[in-house]
Amino acid sequence: MSGHPADDAGGGRVSAVELRGVRVILGEQPVLRGIDLAVGRGRKLALVGPNGAGKSTLLRVVAGLLHPSNGEVSVEGRPVASDPWHARRAVGMVAHQSMLHPELTARENLLTYGRLYGLDRLGERVAAGLERVGLAGRANSRVSTLSRGMVQRLALARALLHEPSVLLLDEAETGLDTRARDRLVEALGGDLTAILATHDFGHVSEVADEVVFLVRGRIVGRCELAGLSAAELRERYAGALASRPPTEARQPAGVAD
Repeated sequence: MSGHPADDAGGGRVSAVELRGVRVILGEQPVLRGIDLAVGRGRKLALVGPNGAGKSTLLRVVAGLLHPSNGEVSVEGRPVASDPWHARRAVGMVAHQSMLHPELTARENLLTYGRLYGLDRLGERVAAGLERVGLAGRANSRVSTLSRGMVQRLALARALLHEPSVLLLDEAETGLDTRARDRLVEALGGDLTAILATHDFGHVSEVADEVVFLVRGRIVGRCELAGLSAAELRERYAGALASRPPTEARQPAGVAD
């Protein structure tokens, strides 16, 4: 079900995700202010920034849940605006809020989601998904009876059910128990492309290849994580914040993230 980027005319690889001049204005509040960002296939990119930086908004734009005011977004070389169905098939998302149906069982939630996508071998996919996140024994339990960690594991199984090539994680690691965090880290292996918004520098150091520092809707820094410790990453982040233009530093924090 997942697609792979095609070769471009120059013989290179199309980015798994690309944003060009993306601006988002909600009401009168600018949330993203001209984002240019390309994420290569199989890369794990962390978005780090204070509350109100625009991290969640950026993920929603990539997922096709929010249309930018200006600019273009492409997933696997296809514009999201003109081919939203492709983006939805290529992208899976886990948010801080699970968005699962609390009165349905774990299995029923996955079956409902799979039917929306018209997935084949649905029963087999659901069983494998529950097994993958360690919930096979709770398949018939209502979501309202599951722990926070179990709920997030189920949300991860749902996000991966249609075999996306791009996974978006919006502070998905927050409040998870050790087992749930381990399952999340395992899911990020292989050639899956991932963009994760987080405040957890330890988690970033554990799973990401590179990090983008986002402040008030602008990218203020980007670095590779190879060899960087969580402490060194915090120092880079502090440096990126300190390098903001004085006019930016004096402005109040945005209301949207």
